[in-house]
Amino acid sequence: MDESTLETLSELARQKGAKASKLIQVEQVKVADWVYWKCRYGCPSYGKTLTCPPHSPSPQQTRELLKDYEYALLLKYDSTQDHNKLLIELEREAFLNGIYSAWGLSSGRCRLCEKCTLEHGECHYPDQARPAMEACGIDVFATAHNAGFDLSVKTSKDDAYQRVCLLLLA
Repeated sequence: MDESTLETLSELARQKGAKASKLIQVEQVKVADWVYWKCRYGCPSYGKTLTCPPHSPSPQQTRELLKDYEYALLLKYDSTQDHNKLLIELEREAFLNGIYSAWGLSSGRCRLCEKCTLEHGECHYPDQARPAMEACGIDVFATAHNAGFDLSVKTSKDDAYQRVCLLLLA
């Protein structure tokens, strides 16, 4: 993979609003089964969107997917930003620069529709909808820590927080 392309993607991420971006080895992405269970028994979005469990890839499927990649660009955004749109733009840019297998994992539940089309079984935006890292069993805090990002737990509904996304690159 061309290093200048990787630097271009990282710079583009910052230009598009990422508070931080870091290229990491895919081995630094931590997948843990407990993350899926926290989604299932702790998240109000569980089972309510096509990008959340049980409709999202399982931790085992995520482990298998990661074997196809060597690098990942970890991205940190403010909670107020449309991080999914920015992630899709970066995924497209990577594709146009020859990284045709680039794949993004978002943060939190999908917000492309006001109400998910789950009952119809078909997404209105399959070209833009991406499951969240945590929905696929990725331990976001451990992965961010492995990349040198400082994340803290949100302790109040009024606390500002960061969204972390991942762009997988072969």
